[in-house]
Amino acid sequence: MALGGFFSANQGLLLREGILSLCAELSSEAVSLADTLAPPDWCLNSVLGYADGEVYKHIQDGILTYPGALARPQWWRDVVHWDTYVPAKLAQAALSPILRGVEESRELERVLVELLRGVSRDVTCVAAVCDAAHLGVWGGALWRRAAPLPLLMIVVEEYEDLLSPNFDTLESLRRARKDGCNVYVILLANGLQAARLLRFGDRHRILDTRAKYIMLHDFRLFHSELHYLWKRIVNVLFLRYHKKAVGFSKSKAWFDLSTVPFPNPIKAVFVSRRVDIWRNGRFHYNRPLFADKTRNLNAEVLNVVYLDHVPSVVVANNNDTNKIGGVEIEILNTLAEKMNFKPNLYQSVNAEYHKWGQKQANGSFSGLIGEMVSGADAALGNLQYTPYHLELMDLSIPYTAQCFTFLTPEALTDNSWKTLILPFKLYMWVAVLLVLLMTGAIFHGLARYYLHLLEYQNEHKIITDKHEDQDSKPVGVYLFSEVINSILYTYGMLLVVSLPKLPSGWAVRLLTGWYWLYCILLVVSYRASMTAILANPAPRVTIDTLKELVDSKLPCGGWGTETKRFFQQSLDEMGQKIGERFQTIDDPDEAAAKVAQGVYAYYENKYYLKYLSVKRKNWNVSMETQNSTNTTTNMKLASDRELHIMTDCVVNIPISIGFHKNSPLKPLADVYMRRTVEVGLVEKWLNDAMYPIRALDTFDNEVKALMNLKKLYGAFVALAIGYFLSFICLFGELIYWNCIVKKDPSFDKYAMDLYYMKKK
Repeated sequence: MALGGFFSANQGLLLREGILSLCAELSSEAVSLADTLAPPDWCLNSVLGYADGEVYKHIQDGILTYPGALARPQWWRDVVHWDTYVPAKLAQAALSPILRGVEESRELERVLVELLRGVSRDVTCVAAVCDAAHLGVWGGALWRRAAPLPLLMIVVEEYEDLLSPNFDTLESLRRARKDGCNVYVILLANGLQAARLLRFGDRHRILDTRAKYIMLHDFRLFHSELHYLWKRIVNVLFLRYHKKAVGFSKSKAWFDLSTVPFPNPIKAVFVSRRVDIWRNGRFHYNRPLFADKTRNLNAEVLNVVYLDHVPSVVVANNNDTNKIGGVEIEILNTLAEKMNFKPNLYQSVNAEYHKWGQKQANGSFSGLIGEMVSGADAALGNLQYTPYHLELMDLSIPYTAQCFTFLTPEALTDNSWKTLILPFKLYMWVAVLLVLLMTGAIFHGLARYYLHLLEYQNEHKIITDKHEDQDSKPVGVYLFSEVINSILYTYGMLLVVSLPKLPSGWAVRLLTGWYWLYCILLVVSYRASMTAILANPAPRVTIDTLKELVDSKLPCGGWGTETKRFFQQSLDEMGQKIGERFQTIDDPDEAAAKVAQGVYAYYENKYYLKYLSVKRKNWNVSMETQNSTNTTTNMKLASDRELHIMTDCVVNIPISIGFHKNSPLKPLADVYMRRTVEVGLVEKWLNDAMYPIRALDTFDNEVKALMNLKKLYGAFVALAIGYFLSFICLFGELIYWNCIVKKDPSFDKYAMDLYYMKKK
């Protein structure tokens, strides 16, 4: 019923599954049902179901009484004497009455011998698919001719449905594809069976459609539903047997060798093109039987669907006309010139929304992929070389590898308040503070030493200068006599503020001189570093690694569910975290607006992100596309942040041009594309496509060495901290005056000097 077309292979599988599921439901009641129906033993015909219940006895009897069970198998000679017995058996099969005649079998054998001889130099492996009716052809001369070649013989039953082949046939076909067989000889008497084999091999890529095919001519192969196959399988020869020539009663049998009319399109009716004639043991015209039909496409028109995506395809709007350029357009023009075809460029329906396209609820595809599945010849649109795309179409060799990363907002935090501390690193500031405290402590210690020395001299009446007042302190030493004063004066020298008086005592003077030298060097270094910081733009706070993006907690997104699945299935922990908060978005302009607001990070290739960034800055220039409906997303607002392209690449993905599934154009197109890459044309075209975008790129105003209020923000922060601490000290003094001093019983506001003398 499947061969007759009453139901498809999938429906047959569903029928089989339904029967098995019903049997499973009835399995528990099988014995009861059998006992109820009580069929006789001869009707049940099962050694396990005899009424007497002696299962093992009947199994043993069935094995021992089966005809030939204890004798040699009929095929023992095929194994023991295979080198002589198999050719003889195949030759004997030629006498089978299934063939239309012994003469036809012999002529077919001779034709195949000559065909294999002609392609023997380029043969990697020969895969022969035949039925029992044509098994005898593989005997005698053909067997001897094919013996030196790697041959994989696949014999199918005449009732086998090759749209859903059995396990042995499927594994044999897979083995032929794996071994690289580039010649297929298909000898099937049933044309419908051969057609279903080709449909199955094309759908699941079990057959190499770019190999050489030798098949029997059958009108059922040329049905309109199979025309798409002959756009993919073009290196094919159809062998049609004629008993005699028309008009000659005594003429001998001959074969007509024809092929598909590629590159000419197949209209409503398939008309094969004659290649040669086999008659009287030779070819009549001696033409090349498997000529390369893709080298010259005879100016045929190929439908090429494209997607506007920088830098592969760049569409510039000039008035009412669109000028299409880009890397892949240049590659397409090169292929069109070398292979002699005319590209018909067009866009898919709602291309600005569907873009590459996705699988719909009804199983079809939208966008660019939908056009390729429907029959477009080629696709341009920055197609990534991924298993997802390879399953739906053929991809050329990658002409470049693009860095895919994120577009992120700049300046998520402002560090202008750090301007005063930026000249030195943290460890430098710690060292300066320690030196300040240590030097202040040393000054205080030396001052205390000189004060004790003065007291000692007074006690022992040691007066070196009779004009010196015994109650006075040494000159300048009083500056460091108190701990607080010592630290403050030491800090003042650090700020290059001179002391009120030069202290007496050579130890203090020497320390003061060397400390002044240290302060001058430190201050000069600080001023030079501060000048450099103020003269240059403020440092940009950006996200440049995947870890920083994960830590920023920004929502991430890009186009398509396949991109989201890529992150979710990533083996990297960071990639998986990105996939957890990945959001799909269809409009790149909307994504750029969200990035400018600081609430999003957009995933794309670096070239397209550069285009979005420049477009955001120059929304009103001529490069602005007309397919954007929301102008507010294109306008750059004053509150928007600058856009930054993350430095690290998430992944480098190869980029290719798409061809329809099993396209015969791919091998030669790969050759020409490889040459364009090797001579550097692709790199030149890439620079040409990006030049207008780079020319529109502008720099921030802060690139100039200008002073502004924002750069002095750190000074105001320091001043504010000083005011705050001063007010705290003032408030503390007021609390101490009102709560402690005034409430002291010995306090007298009219005799303040007596109060403080008592406190001392």
